[in-house]
Amino acid sequence: MSVTPPAAGHPADEPSPPSTSAAPTAPSTSATSTGPDPSAEAGRRVGATYRVQVRPDFDLTATAGLADYLADLGVTHLYSAPLLTATPGSAHGYDVVDHRAVNPELGGEDGRRRLVAALRAAGLGLVVDIVPNHAGVARPAANPAWWDVLRAGRDSAYAHWFDINWDAGRLLLPVLADSPDALDDLTLADGELRYHEHRFPVADGTGDGSPREVHDRQHYQLVSWRRGDTELTYRRFFAVSDLAGLRVEDPDVFTATHAEILRWAAAGEVDGIRVDHPDGLRDPAGYLARLRAEAPDAWLVVEKILEYGEELPDWPVDGTTGYDALAPVGGLFVDRRAEDDFTVLDTRITGRATSWPELIHTTKLAAATRLLAAELTRLAALAPEVDRESARAALAELAACFPVYRGYPPDGSRHLAAARAEAGRRRPDLTAALDALTARLRDPDDELGQRFPQLTGAVMAKGVEDTAYYRWSRFVALNEVGGSPVHFGTPPEEFHRFAAARLRRWPRAMTTLSTHDTKRAEDVRARLAVLSELPDRWAGQVGDWMREVPLPDPAFAHLLWQTVVGAWPIDRDRLHGYVQKAAREAAAATTWADPDPVFERALHALVDRMYDDPGLHHSITAFAEEITWAGWSNSLGQKLVQLAMPGVPDTYQGTELWDNSLVDPDNRRPVDFAVRRDLLARLDAGWRPPVDASGAAKLLVVSRTLRLRRDRPELFTDHRPLPARGPAAAHAVCFDTGGALAVATRLPLGLARRGGWGDTTVSLPVNQMTELFTGRVYAGPRVPLGDLLGSYPVALLAPVEPASAPAETGETA
Repeated sequence: MSVTPPAAGHPADEPSPPSTSAAPTAPSTSATSTGPDPSAEAGRRVGATYRVQVRPDFDLTATAGLADYLADLGVTHLYSAPLLTATPGSAHGYDVVDHRAVNPELGGEDGRRRLVAALRAAGLGLVVDIVPNHAGVARPAANPAWWDVLRAGRDSAYAHWFDINWDAGRLLLPVLADSPDALDDLTLADGELRYHEHRFPVADGTGDGSPREVHDRQHYQLVSWRRGDTELTYRRFFAVSDLAGLRVEDPDVFTATHAEILRWAAAGEVDGIRVDHPDGLRDPAGYLARLRAEAPDAWLVVEKILEYGEELPDWPVDGTTGYDALAPVGGLFVDRRAEDDFTVLDTRITGRATSWPELIHTTKLAAATRLLAAELTRLAALAPEVDRESARAALAELAACFPVYRGYPPDGSRHLAAARAEAGRRRPDLTAALDALTARLRDPDDELGQRFPQLTGAVMAKGVEDTAYYRWSRFVALNEVGGSPVHFGTPPEEFHRFAAARLRRWPRAMTTLSTHDTKRAEDVRARLAVLSELPDRWAGQVGDWMREVPLPDPAFAHLLWQTVVGAWPIDRDRLHGYVQKAAREAAAATTWADPDPVFERALHALVDRMYDDPGLHHSITAFAEEITWAGWSNSLGQKLVQLAMPGVPDTYQGTELWDNSLVDPDNRRPVDFAVRRDLLARLDAGWRPPVDASGAAKLLVVSRTLRLRRDRPELFTDHRPLPARGPAAAHAVCFDTGGALAVATRLPLGLARRGGWGDTTVSLPVNQMTELFTGRVYAGPRVPLGDLLGSYPVALLAPVEPASAPAETGETA
């Protein structure tokens, strides 16, 4: 069945609704495809990516202008933020409103063609981000399918597109002010209902009468924004009412929402697809099987958040987007011997004895029963055999006790069993309800069993990532997506086991250190890792600051002071923005729904004093400078490890230089590519930079490692640890990548305290190797680390090619 575009009278700025036919249709903006370039390499293999946040103020034309720079940097593919039409003004693109065309604010189809042409001319390919779980509905007139659902209700041809509980009555839209008189501001204009800047359609034959009377005849009901969390009648993305869940499990919804992306793939214009938030889907495995069948040659990765040590299900994909690599790589540079010191310090500061498991149970239960109360109610209604309140309580407890984001067959049964056991321990009064519900949750064909995993993923994300990570302040370098705040550091042998297993199972999975969703940029975490080497010094310093400028919430104060020294120097306005978001996410002293003005004034006053009080400002600056050099060492080390280990390495925009970004939107700030181009040109002209504030040393490591991976891929087919030998061996992580050798310094403060490398050495995989960062050639079975790491705290060696002439010969052991 297809749908005829609306007749005259439809909003002039609204595109026509998409077809509901199962057959893909070309968008009106692109009648023909550019087609594959015969001279281009067919099916470019994705070797390394560079993530660009394409947005209205850095559109497709601007992105196309990066092609030559990215080729020089050494990546094989540009990895783009979502490109389909999003809510007008969207800065991120995850609120797609029309799946038929490229966002006109990004440059539309013409801009996409220019990008593809520029990438091809530079020998690069394209990886695109897609959003199957939800669509943007903040501005209904911008989303033709949603507009039609609001207009026609259950009779709309698009009613089945969205995960709406039609049995609950009118579709609730939580957009009104929290006032009993809010609807008095409703008006009628141009055949629409208007509430301030919001526009809503009017069903046929219902336009007579007052605005209130017309409103009461619609298929939707405008309600207070506060009712969204408790009474919403459609599935959302987490607790964001502006993002409505899509039913891509329905074949024609899949087809309609993927036709354009798959057209690009079929034309050879897209080599890879990144799938956003598969945990939100009813049937992720089925969805990914369909996507793989439709794009069999695409590099396919999923933004699946795995708990530390959790395995990715056996899906038809190439792997995850790399959060599972972030934690073990960063953990290499954390001194795990300091764990008890930080536990004692945090207990003294906060006065709490609550463990991490107890904290996350509390925050997850709150997420289930408050933020996601509407979703919980909908689930409970699917179990009429259980008393409604008992069903809600039992489902919330199971979600709070669920050990991972969601379970998948067959392993999901053991996660459910673990949750049932823990829930029963905590709530023995719910035994009967837990037993009845668990029996149904085990059945993958039961609607309750299909929907419950959608809740557990949201509960984990909102309860842990977005709440507990801002309350647990013991050592915030560990509070990262895909990580575990209680997994304090990664010994080299543990990292090597992880890398070897990754090579066996997911050799083409992405690796990353920073993304648009990380809480702190990789270089901030690298500097914070230094604190693990001086716990006593940190305890004294943070104690002085907290006594000098107290904050009513000491746990948040500890998180704040760590973040400050990790990101210092940071612009005042950026820090103000961060502390407000972080404090409201923590939801302890203030919240998004009910901000506490007294606490927030104290918080912002603390930030201002950091800049305005000369003594405090000097103290912060002096401490940050004290640990900066070691942070740089950690940054270079973790970057080399991430780029050289098994997988497809991603570089987030701008992070080829030092980056002190914090959580979004801070990490989506514009990037100065002119500075990066200039520095790369200087490196290519022979400059060997010092490790200093310019960040050029990091650009050297990134570009030389990426180029080696691109130009000599045969050197990156394995992962074998190469143990260092000697008194400082514990300060080195070394591995053979299948022909090349990566060496990184770890725990640099401890290394400095013991006087350096001494006679510690490492064996070469082959007799003659060139060190890529210095150009020196090494020969002989063993190389002193003091010599190899004399210029930089990292080294990358490759076998000398017969035709190459060494720039300098290094001494050998």
